Amino acid sequence: MLNKQLLAKSVVGANCVNAAGGAAYAFEARQALAQLALTGTLNDTYYVDAHAQLDELLQRCFDVSPAFVAKTAVYAREQGRMKDTPVVLLAWLASFDGQLCAKVFDRVIDSGAQLRSFVQALRSGLVARNSLGSRPKRLVQQWLEQASDESLIRAMVGNAPSLADVIKMVHPRAASIERSAMYRYIIGKEVNRSLLPQALQEFEAFKLDASRPVPKVPFQMLTAQPLSRVHWTAIALQSSWTMLRMNLNTFARHGVFEDRAMVRLLAGRLADSKLIAKARAFPYQLLTTWRATTGVPEAIREALREAMEQSVANVPKLSGSVAVAVDVSGSMSSPVTGYRQGASSTTRCVDVAGLMAATMLARHPGALVLPFNDRVRPWARPKKNSVLETAQALSSLLGGGTAISAPIEELNRLGLAPDTVVIVSDNQSWVDWTGRAQTATTLAWEQLRRRNPQAKLVCIDLQPYTNSQAAEAREVLNVGGFGDAVWDVVAAFSRGERAGGRVVEAIERVVL
Repeated sequence: MLNKQLLAKSVVGANCVNAAGGAAYAFEARQALAQLALTGTLNDTYYVDAHAQLDELLQRCFDVSPAFVAKTAVYAREQGRMKDTPVVLLAWLASFDGQLCAKVFDRVIDSGAQLRSFVQALRSGLVARNSLGSRPKRLVQQWLEQASDESLIRAMVGNAPSLADVIKMVHPRAASIERSAMYRYIIGKEVNRSLLPQALQEFEAFKLDASRPVPKVPFQMLTAQPLSRVHWTAIALQSSWTMLRMNLNTFARHGVFEDRAMVRLLAGRLADSKLIAKARAFPYQLLTTWRATTGVPEAIREALREAMEQSVANVPKLSGSVAVAVDVSGSMSSPVTGYRQGASSTTRCVDVAGLMAATMLARHPGALVLPFNDRVRPWARPKKNSVLETAQALSSLLGGGTAISAPIEELNRLGLAPDTVVIVSDNQSWVDWTGRAQTATTLAWEQLRRRNPQAKLVCIDLQPYTNSQAAEAREVLNVGGFGDAVWDVVAAFSRGERAGGRVVEAIERVVL
């Protein structure tokens, strides 16, 4: 038999250096753009700052067709649930392909917050221009003219620019005297209040007399008023599922949970499967809330726990044996949405990796879980077998250097060859650099596949880096992100589907 080390020469060699200084495989142009769009939050990461991230995102747009940029913007917004990167891609299209920008505008700009971000991106000079321009101005006008009263009221919350600023910039046409009055009201001019939407009439009346019913407007518009516990209770009852989740501590501070009946009612809403699905919350957002709400009634925390279990229901059931490797190295301490002064998430990459591994374990009770840094770390599965407790047990192991090859080498040492190996990481390996042409991960994976030629490797990347430790191949999937879109691609890949089993193919299927 030939020396097995010689066979490694047939394996593709690494072709770039990653952000940590290790050998890696660069993504091709379309996959690089997809990775940045589905994981980038345009904040500082452990290795790359926000400016470098934005520069690369924009530069990658020139490496692909404008149609693919448009499809990526739509996919990142609709499937990946991203906010900022789809807006930046749309702003790029506004500068370099106005027709495509117009074609996908309403699919990316689906809220007042997205509209304000789009205006900000164009006027800031970040994307080739520092003004709106005639076509983008027309698109913003049309959005405002077609928006419902409720959408405009929600859009009144936020600044830089505010909705009033946007209206002053683009001068939308009013199709009725009522809409004209609403535009004038938003920009601070005197109006006949009887022409305003009912919610705004009630808001103005409430400002004069707080004994009136709480108006159905965003509660941020009410906080300048002297609000009692009764008011805060009414606000909680009127809140959307997302607003309720995000403000549990606020409601607790204002006495909303002193009423047991109210606790039961709000807990029921938090755990309502239909409301959870409609809100499209990331599982990590629920984890963040659960960790932050230590001062709320236990029934509320249990509702969050139940919501967490429901939010991960989209994790696919893979056939055959499964091993899940969780990166707990030091770089995974980065907030999953990046560092930004005064606005960094408390949820780290390691928390999300632990959560994703815990959900896989829930779907595959017999799966082997391998937390690792520069080696596989011992761990004990918690007695309370829930997604939250398992995720916390894994994330508590944080620290050390990164060797993505470590879990695969451990499988080889044990003589195991699972049908599917899933690695959740930031993919910035450096400790296991060998000096050879191939990465240590690739060499270890080829060794495992000699025992199970049908084995598949799934590398889930949580951060906006455009390289991997395992080159894309028939049996290797690289996918970025932290929501349901990731699991959709993993499920298709595990079923052996060529179309849909890759992120790029999923994006290419978007109909413009």
